[in-house]
Amino acid sequence: MLGCKIINVTVRDVRFPTSLEQHGSDAMHTDPDYSAAYVILETTVAELKGYGLTFTLGKGTEIVVCAVEALSSLVVGKTLEEIVSDFRGFYRLLTSDGQMRWIGPEKGVIQLATAAVLNAIWDLWARVESKPLWKLLVDMDPAKLISCIDFRYITDALTEQDALDILVKAKEGKQRREEQMLKEGYPAYTTSCAWLGYTDQQLTQLCTEALAQGWMRFKVKVGANLQDDIRRCRLIRKLIGPNNILMIDANQRWDVGEAVTWVTKLEEFHPLWIEEPTSPDDILGHAFISKALAPFGIGVATGEQCHNRVMFKQFLQASALQFVQIDSCRVGSVNENLAIILMAAKFNIPVCPHAGGVGLCELVQHLILFDYISVSASLHNRMCEYVDHLHEHFKSPAIIRNACYIPPMDAGFSCEMLEESVQKHQFPQGDVWKAILKPNEKQK
Repeated sequence: MLGCKIINVTVRDVRFPTSLEQHGSDAMHTDPDYSAAYVILETTVAELKGYGLTFTLGKGTEIVVCAVEALSSLVVGKTLEEIVSDFRGFYRLLTSDGQMRWIGPEKGVIQLATAAVLNAIWDLWARVESKPLWKLLVDMDPAKLISCIDFRYITDALTEQDALDILVKAKEGKQRREEQMLKEGYPAYTTSCAWLGYTDQQLTQLCTEALAQGWMRFKVKVGANLQDDIRRCRLIRKLIGPNNILMIDANQRWDVGEAVTWVTKLEEFHPLWIEEPTSPDDILGHAFISKALAPFGIGVATGEQCHNRVMFKQFLQASALQFVQIDSCRVGSVNENLAIILMAAKFNIPVCPHAGGVGLCELVQHLILFDYISVSASLHNRMCEYVDHLHEHFKSPAIIRNACYIPPMDAGFSCEMLEESVQKHQFPQGDVWKAILKPNEKQK
């Protein structure tokens, strides 16, 4: 069915009112409504469709929807075989349109839309091959996999030969690692206990429950008020004990010098990393923070709002991060994340993806499985974020067992949503939003 032709692209604005209970709240995003621009590719085979999404925080999703619609003319009429036989060329077609690249290139809204479209194409390809996406990637011939990556602008850090060498070297023990993942799963950490808008009582209750469920890695949001951060970090460290892992996340709140001063005052709680301490675009600022915090054993993690492989290249070259946080929707889908994963391997920096939101856990689990089985062959300082929200809206929700992601076995990229959920949460006409919005807002 590789010859099936894409005949239509639909995209819908799906939003969940998570702001009502402060789910997802942090120092910079105080009222997020977890949302998605949800894409469906229809093909000449009626029962065969591809599903993809890109994640947003509510307002602005309608802009991403418009961008997906603008890109759809580059997709409709193409067969899956045409696309995957020259995936690098197709990726470059989407990101280098002579007129649309001006509103990027490869960043911002147009890149979010590109991710949604390409996520749907990868989902379609995996469905045709009757494999979950991670298995499609793991089984793929290294040369074929490399042909999916656009190496333009990164050959000073990673060449095609470099990438091939990494994949070939990792073949040793590959089957054993796949069996290990199927049996044990991939280590996860939880962010669900300590959103910034949660009370100390909520934090205590959720942490206690998480510990009882076997969680050993916890992240707490910081950055709005130093005394609050000290109190909350002290509370969570006391709850989880000295041997469990704690991370802190400022979501871009501070200037460079402020970040160093603030985190130094939280050093007593022994965080493994400070996440997004300053502007996500400030590579040299992250490098300064990394150097300043190194004596305390605190690393810098960033990437969830890093635009593209070129920025990740510079972060790595500048020793500006110690943990690479890929995101399945921020950059250009699987294609670009493959490049980033391989660059991280060359620089020997662990990949610890951003997830949570709506659909991000479902998507990124495929990428971490590929990274461990086919690239890094290591779990040292590696873990993937998990947030326990909104999984019930997916046909193949992420499965956590013993605080680990269990490899999905359904064919595809795990991003097909339940149609009933889509209809109820479509903005602004879905029943959920009709009950929330004021009459004048429904007309917008």
